[in-house]
Amino acid sequence: MSYLKRIVYNCKQATLLIEKRSAGKLTFREAFELRVHLLGCSFCRIYKKQSRIINEMVQQLFRSSMQADRKLDEKFKKELQVRIEEELNKN
Repeated sequence: MSYLKRIVYNCKQATLLIEKRSAGKLTFREAFELRVHLLGCSFCRIYKKQSRIINEMVQQLFRSSMQADRKLDEKFKKELQVRIEEELNKN
């Protein structure tokens, strides 16, 4: 299989590059391969959009949770402590 065909038909590699790009920077070759693949693959273009949206939502969630002083309610803490103790006592 030719190099170009491997790029065009390799969605697994494309999704890996999409995620790598969101986490950092791609090499020139990786960016080229991703661009070529995305030109011909509507599924990976959709995946790219979905991945970007999910990443933005997660970042917003972390930013909002860092700003607000969130705490567990006392009832939940007690129930959790009881469950932990039960599990520890089983051994």
